[in-house]
Amino acid sequence: MKTKAFIGIGSNLDDPIAQVKNAIDALGRINDARLIDASRLYRNPPMGPVEQPDYVNAVAALETGLSAEALLAELQRLEAEAGRKRNGVRWGPRPLDLDLLLYGEAVIDTPSLQVPHPGIPERAFVLYPLAEIAPDVSVPGMGPIGELLAGVSDDGLAVIG
Repeated sequence: MKTKAFIGIGSNLDDPIAQVKNAIDALGRINDARLIDASRLYRNPPMGPVEQPDYVNAVAALETGLSAEALLAELQRLEAEAGRKRNGVRWGPRPLDLDLLLYGEAVIDTPSLQVPHPGIPERAFVLYPLAEIAPDVSVPGMGPIGELLAGVSDDGLAVIG
């Protein structure tokens, strides 16, 4: 049985546009996963410390036979391959950040994984690209994407290209 999963992609180091495009390609090469769609790329200011470059973000949709935990392990492998070091700095600069946003209709709350991603409702850089490729999605426990979009500002968010 295949599950539709949505992945948030972000980068602000080492040629962020190339990092995000390469990540989208790499998602399509994960075993037992198929890339269904990907949003346009968006530029936005950093969420955390402001003394860092702007981010480039996108959202991709996958169809996968992997469990959520196995998919998370693959995402973390791709981050490491792109040069990400998990150093405990929250919201700091990074070459690649991959977040499992949604995994079907699942609600998962373990020490290593929270799905839906708890940051979805306040992050325009997730909501806008997610709505672009899944305009009818409803985030379990949070509501329809249209309602979530109405609650965020797109200030500073810009489509690239």
